[in-house]
Amino acid sequence: MLNKLIIASNNAKKRQEIAEILGDLGIEIVPANATAFVHVEEDADCFAGNARKKAEAFAKANDLPALADDSGLCVDVLNGAPGIYSARFAGETATDSENNAKLLELLNGKDNHSAHFICALHLAYPDSSTDLSCEAQVDGEILKKPVGDSGFGYDPLFFCPELDKAFASSTPEEKASVSHRGRALRILAEKLSK
Repeated sequence: MLNKLIIASNNAKKRQEIAEILGDLGIEIVPANATAFVHVEEDADCFAGNARKKAEAFAKANDLPALADDSGLCVDVLNGAPGIYSARFAGETATDSENNAKLLELLNGKDNHSAHFICALHLAYPDSSTDLSCEAQVDGEILKKPVGDSGFGYDPLFFCPELDKAFASSTPEEKASVSHRGRALRILAEKLSK
């Protein structure tokens, strides 16, 4: 059984969300400040490919199992954009609010606002002996303006029918119960328990 790992992400909010969901498994999460920083070029053509690249790089650099997530928002009427470019939709150094503003601008005047979040997870070991991958999604729609003050990324614009509110209006526990990341982590937890 896995008892210690690093979260292969330089996004503090994402690391915290993953650590909170994995906390129930009794897995020790190595703190970010005790983790070797690794810059990974996210140039794969899919979420799973980027997650694999990050996990393998962090596992080798830290000589510990590493869990990487690559996730993003896919909007149907925009042919799946922002997709793998979600974090840098409005530019390489774009803020969450700039990405949200660009999305709203592109959706202005369009009737169909259906969208989904996808999360691909990859767990890599330093010796490449065993790897685990899984993917999950949550369906919803994009609101016409941001609401709520919780979460990060596109959470203020993503309305989740299962919660009947935006992710940014949800508690972390509510969001984790239905989110793409929460679902993917539960699939991973089930695989790890076997």
